[in-house]
Amino acid sequence: AMQPNMHAVDRFAAVQERLGEASNELETHRERVRQATAQFEEVRRRRLQMFQECYKHVSESLSVIYKDLTRSSKHPLGGTAYLTLDNQDEPYLGGVRFTAMPPLKRFRDMDQLSGGEKTMAALALLFSIYSYRQAPFFVLDEVDAALDNVNVKKIVNYIRQRSQDFQCVVISLKEMFFEHADCLVGICKDVQSLSSRILTLDLTQYGETTTAVGAAASAIAPILEKELETVAENDADDKGQDNVDKSTRGKAAKKQTKRKK
Repeated sequence: AMQPNMHAVDRFAAVQERLGEASNELETHRERVRQATAQFEEVRRRRLQMFQECYKHVSESLSVIYKDLTRSSKHPLGGTAYLTLDNQDEPYLGGVRFTAMPPLKRFRDMDQLSGGEKTMAALALLFSIYSYRQAPFFVLDEVDAALDNVNVKKIVNYIRQRSQDFQCVVISLKEMFFEHADCLVGICKDVQSLSSRILTLDLTQYGETTTAVGAAASAIAPILEKELETVAENDADDKGQDNVDKSTRGKAAKKQTKRKK
């Protein structure tokens, strides 16, 4: 006859206990996965929402700003510029394409645009991005190098119209920027100290009838005259020293010739 296993009940209870613990642990991990998934989806939703909000603002501003920068009497409608997404579902995982078409120009790649057309398109994109979250100021370093006077005037007028909203530091060699600036900062060489010297001029103290270039010339002229006088004096001293050195060398050469004789 079979002998009953008296320990089977104990083993069954132990297995049931381990099963319960494993089930509880599994449910705990499932809950953590659900929470992590919910948090991930929330972050993903917020990320998409914030991206779409920024993209929509920049895209709409870009269209308006580019039209303003390229509008003229001959082309009152201006040009066309827009952004397109490579990945519509998750746009932050793909690229953003920028297309600009100057007035009366057909569609073409950005690489085929001229230097001036690229500059105007780039500035329009810069201003549209800046309009989303404004910074205290930004710097434009010789952005007008490839622009003619007509486009330079458009950029100047755009900056002047929005001068109450931000401060713009422009590094330029074009007089048109100087004429419409609030302050001029120049850097020159200090001959005496052999170092750079900074000259500043506040143009707000002059009337509108006085041009910035004329005011700058009047203010900087005495400084330049003093610098030129210093340069002339240094040149005269150098020439005098050279003459003394030549005379000394000539006398020494004569003495050596006499000694040889």
